[in-house]
Parts: sequence; C-alpha cells; structure tokens
Amino acid sequence: MGDLCVKDGQKLLFIGDSITDCGRRGASAPFGDGYVSLFIDLVTAHLPKRRITFINKGIGGNRVTDLRERWRDDVILNRPDWLSVKIGINDLHGFLRKADGAVSPDRFREVYDSVLAEVRRETKAKIVLIDPFYLSVDRSGQTFRSQVLETIPHYIKVVHDLSKKYGTRLVRTHDIFQNHLKYRGSEAFCPEPVHPSRAGHLVIATELFKVMTA
Repeated sequence: MGDLCVKDGQKLLFIGDSITDCGRRGASAPFGDGYVSLFIDLVTAHLPKRRITFINKGIGGNRVTDLRERWRDDVILNRPDWLSVKIGINDLHGFLRKADGAVSPDRFREVYDSVLAEVRRETKAKIVLIDPFYLSVDRSGQTFRSQVLETIPHYIKVVHDLSKKYGTRLVRTHDIFQNHLKYRGSEAFCPEPVHPSRAGHLVIATELFKVMTA
C-alpha cells in the first residue's frame, strides 16, 4: 500500500446521489452509513495521524444536472483539495423511462464536462471519479434490468473519457462488481441492483482507498 494522496490538513469532498448520501442528511449525519463513512474508517485505521477534513454532499435521486445546479454552493465555495464524484445511475434510469428532464448519454457528457471544467478553472482540487454500476447479470433483452445493462456502458464511457481528459483518478465500480458476481449472487452486495448493502459499500470504499493510495 502506498501513501494516501490526500495529505495532512487537506479537505476531501464527496458529491453524488443516494449511494453517496446514504443517510448523511438524517440519522447517519454527517457522512452517511455507506462507502463515504467506510472510506473514512479505512483512513482512520491505516493513517491515524493524518488530519483530513471530510465533507459529504451526496443527495439521493440526483442526476448530473442536479449536481450542476448546486455545484457552486456545494463544491466550488467549499474549496476542496480533493473532489470525489459518483453520479450516473439516475441519469440512465430517467433516460430509459423517458422521464422529464431525462439525461441522455450525450447530455450526461456535456453537463459532466462542464462541472469538471469549472473545478479546473476555479479551484486547485484534484479529482477522483467513480463510475456508475448496476448489480445484475440479466442480459435477456426482455426486462428493464437487461436494458440498463445494455445502456450503462455508454454512461461509463463518458466517465472514463472525462477521467482521461482531466487526468483524474478513477474507480471502476461496475467492472469490480461484475467480477464479484462471477463468484457470488448479487444479493451478497445489493438487495436490488442500485443501492448496495454494507458489503457492497465496503467494496466501493476498499477500491476507492486502493485508488487513492496507488
């Protein structure tokens, strides 16, 4: 294990949807009880002397367009040294369901690019992107779940392309979970394909810790 890239006295801000939120605005404030809090626990366990300020700004149900609306208040004005972004599954679901304000892959790219560009222009923050995932192996072509699995590579590609463009660190959660599903059923990590159990959140936190200490 290498040293954590977030240095003593720095600030790490997490932003995203319900998977990042995970109760941080309620009983599990301020960090939630998901991968964010587990990542903080890993840092505490491995680097007890490291003084880091952690901020969780996840909000359940958010799409990248929602992030853009609150980007200045929640990201820019907080002046993080490191920024972790995890977004995409609500964008994908809304697009497939033809919901109001649906975010197509092209729209996802446009808006995501714009908020990352703003970070580069207005802060010195370094960035880690966490791609969207979906815990299912249904590729029948006859269900909504199979439609999600067919479509999610387009959203994942956007995240990977933007990671290259902005030189960010990258957590490939979808690939990681798909590999796990070769050995265990999805219920081991997620009671349904989107919202992980404790074990699923631990997978994300562990991979994020690996990426941040590489």
